[in-house]
Amino acid sequence: MNDLRKIKNVYFLGIGGIGMSALARYFKFTGRNVAGYDKTQTVLTDNLQKEGINVHFDDDIRNIPTNWNPENTLAIYTPALPNDHKELEWFKTQPIGLFKRAKVLGLISNEKSGIAVAGTHGKTTVSTMVANTLDKTKNGCGAFLGGISKNFGSNLLLPKAESHWIVVEADEFDRSFLHLQPQLALITSVDADHLDIYGDKKKIVEAFEQFISQIKPGGKLVIKKGVELNTVSKTSADIFSYSIKEDADFAVINLHLNGEGGFYQFDLKTPGGIIANCKINYPGLVNVENAVGASALAFFAGASADEIKKGIEDFNGVARRFDVQFKSKKYVYIDDYAHHPEELKAVISSVKALYPSRKITGVFQPHLYSRTKDFAVEFAATLDLLDTAIIIPLYPAREQPIKGISSEIIFSQMHIENKYLASKLETLTMLQNGKHDVVLTMGAGDIDRMVNDIAEIFKSKS
Repeated sequence: MNDLRKIKNVYFLGIGGIGMSALARYFKFTGRNVAGYDKTQTVLTDNLQKEGINVHFDDDIRNIPTNWNPENTLAIYTPALPNDHKELEWFKTQPIGLFKRAKVLGLISNEKSGIAVAGTHGKTTVSTMVANTLDKTKNGCGAFLGGISKNFGSNLLLPKAESHWIVVEADEFDRSFLHLQPQLALITSVDADHLDIYGDKKKIVEAFEQFISQIKPGGKLVIKKGVELNTVSKTSADIFSYSIKEDADFAVINLHLNGEGGFYQFDLKTPGGIIANCKINYPGLVNVENAVGASALAFFAGASADEIKKGIEDFNGVARRFDVQFKSKKYVYIDDYAHHPEELKAVISSVKALYPSRKITGVFQPHLYSRTKDFAVEFAATLDLLDTAIIIPLYPAREQPIKGISSEIIFSQMHIENKYLASKLETLTMLQNGKHDVVLTMGAGDIDRMVNDIAEIFKSKS
């Protein structure tokens, strides 16, 4: 079943996930019959249905196609499904190949020259920047992205026939990235996360070291300066560094913020020389750093200096990644997917650097009981960087409740004066009636359903 050429039918368990939906669209594009289940109807599932993919929302084996030949059928599932999922249990009893999403992504990308972006944060933006740059080259690339690219209007970039590059996110959750054997790889960060999977940071580091050991012979590894991994003994790949704070193989020179235009401008140092006068119109210092890493991968994939410069300049961003939802002279509203203390720190610090004289209000939704339990102290310290913080109820995702764990354990350890524990409705009321200058929403749960309402509040107040 490792030969995808024999597959004619593909069924997805969790088809509405950002990564799963990209795979579903890819298989539909390549002529397979595609159908699947998801728990919740979303914009992504609506789009899949518009493209002719049969999606249902009841966990019922009667919804599974009965006319598909098991010998050429593949079922793909997400590890986020509960163990007692009826359809998943049914597939386990059938003579049908049943793979996790990561396994299938590996089968697709390993057949080509894979470009894998790994790290506990930043990988969605970096991989999308790489795809945006390589798309401008003669042969282009394919890409499976973890967010909706605003340049492509999609989380999937279908490859041109002559392209041999496939850009993928190397997701450390559930050790998914260990299915990948890339030609080029980049690591943005290795922080303690997913401790429900790994147990401790040592095990996370070991997984990342195994990942880099799987880089193909003759490949290259780009790693952010300061990330501590035993790279030399773990991989035969050529190793390069990147940074915006210190000297590295790929580094920023003459960085400055254009106050009038609101964008960052810099010269980019590469092993091939200086690419002068680069400009990134996507806000935030964190995204300058992301652009440097992405440029390194594009450089090794053969992009020219002009193509790299153009890829940086016309990058329009990723939905829910430093996503400016509303901006006027009086108000700014930014939405971000940040859900780990280091991600929150990067986003909040970038906003403060962008608006040094303005008050920053952050609305945060904790994601997962286990992550909240493991990092309550770190979340509290990071949220204390805000001028005002509003903490809404925790989003459990795949997890069952843990006794004593809620948003309150973060809130109780915060020290800023202007902190509030509020429901979503109370939050909207506070934003409507209060004096809030720059507002930032953060979280990986369903806080995104508040985005339109919050944007409308500021439109009405402007």
